[in-house]
Amino acid sequence: MTTGSGLWRACARPPKQQGTRILNATVISKNTPNTMNTFADLGLSPRILRALEDAKYKTPTPIQAKAIPLLLDGKDLLGVAQTGTGKTAAFVLPLLNHLEELGRRPGRSQVNALILAPTRELAVQISDSIKTYGRHMRVTQAVVMGGVGQRPQVNAIRRGIDILVATPGRLLDLINQGHVDLSKTEYLTLDEADRMLDMGFIRDVQKIIAKLSQQRQTLLFSATMPREVAKLAKDILFEPERVEIAAKTVAVDRIDQRVQHLETGAKKARLIELLSAPEFERVIVFTRTKHGADKVVKFLDRAGISGEAIHGNKSQGARQRALDNFRRGRCRVMVATDLASRGIDVDDVTHVINYELPNVPESYVHRIGRTARAGANGIAISFCDGTEQTHLRQIERLIERSLDVVGQPPVDFVPAKKQGAKPAGRRPGPGNGNGKRRRRPRNKSAKRAA
Repeated sequence: MTTGSGLWRACARPPKQQGTRILNATVISKNTPNTMNTFADLGLSPRILRALEDAKYKTPTPIQAKAIPLLLDGKDLLGVAQTGTGKTAAFVLPLLNHLEELGRRPGRSQVNALILAPTRELAVQISDSIKTYGRHMRVTQAVVMGGVGQRPQVNAIRRGIDILVATPGRLLDLINQGHVDLSKTEYLTLDEADRMLDMGFIRDVQKIIAKLSQQRQTLLFSATMPREVAKLAKDILFEPERVEIAAKTVAVDRIDQRVQHLETGAKKARLIELLSAPEFERVIVFTRTKHGADKVVKFLDRAGISGEAIHGNKSQGARQRALDNFRRGRCRVMVATDLASRGIDVDDVTHVINYELPNVPESYVHRIGRTARAGANGIAISFCDGTEQTHLRQIERLIERSLDVVGQPPVDFVPAKKQGAKPAGRRPGPGNGNGKRRRRPRNKSAKRAA
């Protein structure tokens, strides 16, 4: 078969051996040349090219240019990429191409392709992308996730579907109830595997994969590669190619990054001051906690600034309404936690404001990647109080640059290090802000959120 029919070659491969090696590794930076200048160069079908033209997508991103030919050729893939790199299209486009060539309708309760996502918002986002790219194809799909009734989901799957986009918790429930048959699934994508690990989903993912045939094409995407995710990739991928987008490249490209040092109590007034300026047209504000997000929305409302909060304590309906209001311009400020932010895929975000710096430096890259999308420019402003100095240093080490400092810190501003903060490496007490991640059981709450 020719390129574009690689799924059949993948399905004909011998049983996978544990501990398979990565055949090739491609690390993409801003200096990596893009040899594929158009989507037509990638070998996609005319119907998909027509949909891309309708959506005014002209030039593939670096990860799309590197990954799509490999996937069309039937390769397993390990993709290390942040949000905002175009990775969703990188795996959805070849999937649609394969399904068009496959030409086989799934049987009752069967699924041709499975895409696993850690959050409801991301699952919906992926589903929307499938609708956009497959608008000229006869492709059936369904979204399975918690927070909504399962009956419509069961009814959709019962008829058999081409693509199932799911969060692990709800999908495993439906499998255990006998509503989903994955024995004929030929294409598996795990998106944001590191977030699945953080949310306690890895065991659920492993149980789901055990229901699949080994004769499949498998893709795993992750922004970072902790040991557990690397082990999972080794166990489920067959001689994969690796395509990697350097995190620091994503972080600095087209984004004006600034930091302002100020006391904790001054953040509120400064945020209101910034959001009162007309150039702050569509803004995402990040907090570390759900309570903090709700608190910010309340004081913004009192200041006459329309805002919506999105986090794991809100129902799926409330989260989707908030996101829709933000997309449609009914509110211009979205306040989010890191967990919920993975599903926020909104163009024309002018500013990202880190009201509180993240404990994990990689989360900073995810956050600021919500602006400067689709080739636009953006501005990221981070507030940093005395307890967050360690977080700032960790972020700057990751992106290999110092953030531009705006304004002057208060005269009596003293960084945490000079306040007698414990050195990094010790277990921190509550709120001492030395950047050390605390481990706590998250499985139950995470599964409820999914």
